[in-house]
Amino acid sequence: MREEVETNLKYVDILNEWDPFQLSSESYETEIADVIQAVHIMDDPTKLAKQIQAIYEFSFEKLIPLEGCYHVALQLLKIKADQSCSI
Repeated sequence: MREEVETNLKYVDILNEWDPFQLSSESYETEIADVIQAVHIMDDPTKLAKQIQAIYEFSFEKLIPLEGCYHVALQLLKIKADQSCSI
């Protein structure tokens, strides 16, 4: 359980650093929770990137380029893979 919390906090750090609309990290709490949920159920970086893009677009009515979402998806999935290898 503790490892899962630590992993989720790593996801939060990545997503807070990303700040796609330069609004400050507190502006994305709902989106971060939704993205973390998506990371737990998805393993394909392209599908995850599209989901990330959709989550932020729904909230902010602005489209983030898929390339940026893909880069974040890769970082998140690397953390996920590293965590599953250490169990």
